[in-house]
Amino acid sequence: MKLRSILLIDDNEADNFLHKLVIRDAGCTEQVVAVNGGQEALDYLRQAEEGLHSPPDLIFLDINMPGMDGWEFLEEYKKMQVARENQIVAVMLTTSPNPDDQEKAKQIPEISRYVNKPLSQLILEEIIREFFPGRC
Repeated sequence: MKLRSILLIDDNEADNFLHKLVIRDAGCTEQVVAVNGGQEALDYLRQAEEGLHSPPDLIFLDINMPGMDGWEFLEEYKKMQVARENQIVAVMLTTSPNPDDQEKAKQIPEISRYVNKPLSQLILEEIIREFFPGRC
């Protein structure tokens, strides 16, 4: 059984394009949704709360984005019904070389893993095996 959907949150359109290709090539999800920032992601998740679509099974979140960054997104996300009522796996997917970011991510229970860009097929398969055994 495939994942329902994977949500990419990244302001870099080239990264979103590449990561969509990697995810689609893996064939493990029905849908890949890419949004360009934290606020757009919150809007998408609010629509899931309203029943307009299913919530994602997996979120890949960039840290450094203009407007609402990944950390600010997480603060709002934690308060959402969709986050509390679903077992959504959130993975930091970033180019941040800052070791403080990795340490901070470890302290946030909503973050399941911290991965450096670009997302590879191997890393995606590891994440799916770890958090969604038998789903691909």
